[in-house]
Amino acid sequence: MTDYPPSTKYYNEHIAEISQQYLSVSFDDVHGPWSKFLPTILNKSNASVLDVGAGSGRDISHLYSYASSCLGEESKLGNFVAIEPTEKLREVGQQHTKDQNIKWINDSLPALQKTHSLEVSFDLILLCAVWMHIPVSQRERALRKLTNLLKPGGIIVMTLKQGMSKQEQQERAMYDVSVGEIERFALELGLVCELMPQTSQDALNREGVFWETLVLKFPDDGTGSFPLIRHVALNDGKSATHKLGLLRVLLRIADGHAGAVLRREKTLSGERVILPIGLVALYWIHQYKDLIDQHGLFQTPASSPNMGFMKQDGWHCLKKYRSSDFRVGNLFVGDDAIALHRTISQCAQNILKMPCKYITLPNTDKQVFEASIKTVRAKQSLFLDLQSLKKWGELSVPESTWLAMTRYACWIEPVLVSEWAKTMESYKGNQNYSNSQNKLTMLAALDWEAPKRSTQHVRDRFDQLIGAHSMQCVWSAKSLRKKYDIDHGMPFSRWPNNDLWNLLPSDIKVNNEKRDKLPSAQTLKQSKSRMQEWWMMAWLNDNESKEKQRFFAEANLALPGLSHDNQSIDDVFEALGLQRGRLRDLQQLREW
Repeated sequence: MTDYPPSTKYYNEHIAEISQQYLSVSFDDVHGPWSKFLPTILNKSNASVLDVGAGSGRDISHLYSYASSCLGEESKLGNFVAIEPTEKLREVGQQHTKDQNIKWINDSLPALQKTHSLEVSFDLILLCAVWMHIPVSQRERALRKLTNLLKPGGIIVMTLKQGMSKQEQQERAMYDVSVGEIERFALELGLVCELMPQTSQDALNREGVFWETLVLKFPDDGTGSFPLIRHVALNDGKSATHKLGLLRVLLRIADGHAGAVLRREKTLSGERVILPIGLVALYWIHQYKDLIDQHGLFQTPASSPNMGFMKQDGWHCLKKYRSSDFRVGNLFVGDDAIALHRTISQCAQNILKMPCKYITLPNTDKQVFEASIKTVRAKQSLFLDLQSLKKWGELSVPESTWLAMTRYACWIEPVLVSEWAKTMESYKGNQNYSNSQNKLTMLAALDWEAPKRSTQHVRDRFDQLIGAHSMQCVWSAKSLRKKYDIDHGMPFSRWPNNDLWNLLPSDIKVNNEKRDKLPSAQTLKQSKSRMQEWWMMAWLNDNESKEKQRFFAEANLALPGLSHDNQSIDDVFEALGLQRGRLRDLQQLREW
């Protein structure tokens, strides 16, 4: 049975006043801030609209007429559905729209049971003056239910009422609302948020009342790959965290290692991107190492925390290492190198047998990811670069999936992390993490960088050099002495990268001004000589230095267009400029 919100009692008792108020103002008066989206959403055949809390029908009627006028005939329209749990308001709405083909439903959030039973997806979902009626405890579920009704490329529009009096909240069963709360929920669901600029106060001129409009977009890459990734993350069956693990590893490589693509090839199943499975396995170790060894978090419902890739001659010989040690540019020697060789092989086999096998296209047994593995003989030295990691074989990814991961990484990853934490919480072995504080600990354990923003190694190098060299801020040319910052050239908050080439000495004040902004093309160009001088001084002057090996191994994998054996800092700087433009275009970052 559907549970109807307490507010329906108030609206039924004040039907004449409420319905007159709603119909006294026009759609444009209320929804002007976001109307720019309407041509794109509704000027196409079979566009469908859902109006949640449709009231007296003003908005759904306008949207129906708008779509009909765009298409020229009503037969080209999709489904127009109005939800209204208040009986008398619904009757007014049905009368107001009686000449339009609009389906009215007696349903309500958070469950939307009757709406989901229609098996219809929508291009536009509108919640006008609705969200404040949803209790805080039900909002996360409500937004998840709404998102599941949304087509790729569709939008959810919410108008949020601010300035409510305590009396009004009590009478109408209203609760405080905030943009930040919705943005947090949306991030976990892979939605992109845009807050519309305010153009006017309350349309009914109520003192102290104003409205905020939030548009939540479901990205669409045009191929269905983003919805597929999201489906695997949120809805696909998961007996362990393997599927989430592979998606997150590939997401990290797509977002952070443009140079990891060995080649692209055309197959019977379409264009594919070929990656070194050794790199995938290395990242697999990176993400699971601290989760299991440091935090003791179970990754399956089993009674033992041990997973298939955790062997005595491999994983268990590397107990002294942390996740951050398993990164491109590091060198392992002796027994540790042999153990790591074996662990990479064992992880590659596990990836092949588990997530690659069970991540399939919807309603088929067709694998999305394909792997071929080679036997690699363990040696007493292993430098982690592309040359070494491609010896283990290859992983094949559909090009459309790869591009979706590249373009939408900053929206997909929070979905994966949130779902991973919920999956771990369901395992009996993690019952100690059941309270709210421990859930935060579980989320913190999923942080990829450990520790985040670790710049100590670069600081140590700067302190070694300052006695014998004149040090400058790479951005401003100011002299640096005892007080300085180490800046992430490409902002860490939007592209987590702790590679040597991306960590730059900076004046403290200048770094505070830059913060999480992206350096403009002109700023980067003006800083070229100082940046390259720092690279040479800190990492590249000694041809035998392991730091030089690490510098180029990291840069050649992370930056676009570089060959795996590149040794040119001019090429690195040019590739850095390409990456800067890529981040600007994909994430719309503010420039500095």
